[in-house]
Amino acid sequence: MNRLAGVTSPYLLQHADNPVDWWPWTPEAFEEARRRDVPVLLSVGYSACHWCHVMAHESFEDPETAAYLNEHFVSVKVDREERPDVDAVYMEAVQAATGQGGWPMTVFLTPDAEPFYFGTYFPPAPRHGMPSFRQVLQGVQQAWADRREEVGEVAGKIVRDLAGREFQYGDTRTPGEEGLAQALLGLTREYDPQRGGFGGAPKFPPSMVLEFLLRHHARTGSEGALQMAQDTCERMARGGIYDQLGGGFARYSVDRDWVVPHFEKMLYDNALLCRVYAHLWRATGSDLARRVALETADFMVRELRTPEGGFASALDADSDDGSGRHTEGAFYVWTPAQLAEVLGPEDAELAARYFGVTEEGTFEHGASVLQLPQDEGLSDAGRIDSVRRRLVEARAGRPAPGRDDKVVAAWNGLAVAALAETGAYFDRPDLVDAAIGAADLLVRLHLDEHARLVRTSRDGRAGANAGVLEDYADTAEGFLALASVTGEGVWLEFAGLLLDHVLTQFTDGSGALYDTAADAEKLIRRPQDPTDNATPSGWTAAAGALLSYAAQTGAEAHRTAAERALGVVRALGPRVPRFIGWGLAVAEALLDGPREVAIVGPAVDDPATRTLHRAALLGTAPGAVVAVGTPGSDEFPLLAERVPVGGRPTAYVCRHFVCEAPTTDPGQLRRALED
Repeated sequence: MNRLAGVTSPYLLQHADNPVDWWPWTPEAFEEARRRDVPVLLSVGYSACHWCHVMAHESFEDPETAAYLNEHFVSVKVDREERPDVDAVYMEAVQAATGQGGWPMTVFLTPDAEPFYFGTYFPPAPRHGMPSFRQVLQGVQQAWADRREEVGEVAGKIVRDLAGREFQYGDTRTPGEEGLAQALLGLTREYDPQRGGFGGAPKFPPSMVLEFLLRHHARTGSEGALQMAQDTCERMARGGIYDQLGGGFARYSVDRDWVVPHFEKMLYDNALLCRVYAHLWRATGSDLARRVALETADFMVRELRTPEGGFASALDADSDDGSGRHTEGAFYVWTPAQLAEVLGPEDAELAARYFGVTEEGTFEHGASVLQLPQDEGLSDAGRIDSVRRRLVEARAGRPAPGRDDKVVAAWNGLAVAALAETGAYFDRPDLVDAAIGAADLLVRLHLDEHARLVRTSRDGRAGANAGVLEDYADTAEGFLALASVTGEGVWLEFAGLLLDHVLTQFTDGSGALYDTAADAEKLIRRPQDPTDNATPSGWTAAAGALLSYAAQTGAEAHRTAAERALGVVRALGPRVPRFIGWGLAVAEALLDGPREVAIVGPAVDDPATRTLHRAALLGTAPGAVVAVGTPGSDEFPLLAERVPVGGRPTAYVCRHFVCEAPTTDPGQLRRALED
């Protein structure tokens, strides 16, 4: 009996009609394996994963393969986005055993959840040196039946090895100037000056590293840091990884030149990159950065917003190509003939030149991914707008990619921060309203009366899985950004509730942080990783939120916890800067103060108060926090005893327990936040 009907995960629901007798990750599944004396097949993936769909179609929908699985295994299906703790523990084992990892992840376990054989995608027939999935199943079953003692020894050794890989926290001192300079030097060595970005193919958007580079430039004036950030952002925005018609970024580029993306669009990438481009505009005034920030924000609201006000996790890479087959990128790519059909010959020729569409194609089967290979100013803007509008309308008639509409707390927190700031910078109150709507959903549906978060919800129904560290940290980050933008202190209070929970449930006493709460489900290892992946690590995201909250409130315990957590950046920043970018960005804020800005005026919506408030939000000082309100307000601790000077709205800027003279001049305030 397949037990996936009724779950909240769209990925698991995709498998609810498989002939495989799937179980979700529950104690009952392992009890069943123990009762039947069979091993467990653990299959981990996510809804926008192309090769997960391929393996499902080839193997899990095949009646013969399913019958073999049902007879000899208990099969457990996990959505990595709902259970990042399960994914992290077993992915570490896969990588340790094979030297690589990815999704779908295929792991065979004992009934005690101890892994003994690993893989990722397995084809239905042997190819490229890989055994078929059926061969793997038969080999595992035979080993379980005939060499049980050997299987137990392998599983025990793997669990012991994982326990021995416990992260050594090392230095508890905070990062200093020298360490951040070494990190910048390390990034310079790995930078691709011809194409932007770091390393070779596949190439991922380095969102957290870009935040570090922008903050380092703001604090030190380093032109090299700014140049790397600017050039990378421009190359990505002109490449195929960016949707030139609808806005928004794909997950990564399969090549070094940002031309051919892996087409799924993830909420977390777009939230992080929206914020990066908004911050790049704040630093440089770049028209391209402004356009991309707004288009990405609009994409999130238009394509990912759910009826409940949250944001869906992802859009699929695959869609119907018009022939009934689901193929990767079908919604996004164009041939010259397709352009001509929509635009006519003359405008099709212009569009092909403008977007880099060739007869040979840049993707598969003669199709091209749209890019901006030339300067946008070289073409007739009005004509290009008409071309773009008609292509958007034509594309809307194609079968759309599927949407994973579960709401993940952490990723919605990132979206709240990005939309709040982008809306404030560009005078788009609708974007701020979207951020408020998502934050409200997180409070109403994800946060219980004990300030505990659930990780996911769907269709207005909370999921069953507890939030992990990144959920608490990124949601607090979103609330803190919203507090600075709106002047509503309730968001600061909610952030404090979440961060108090971090202090009591996720710390180990030395300054290190765990990814799961102390009272969470016990796995074969308690996951703990300070390095970034596709999103900021929970560890350094928590450090950043703790630091901002301490700057807003003066809470010494939160400041101390942030500083102790940042010891890991001192240890890893100079050695692996690409993989701890958010920690480096938070360290920049720590070195700068961060600065605390309090603005008092007769009313928050008073024009002069709003002008000062906007000047504060546009200040580039790393990690600066902003409080705005009326005299005597108790919404923000920073406003205590602050009074207007001469009856006019006034800004106070402090850091390191020292305050500058209050000012009523927006220009002087801006200079104070750029010095």
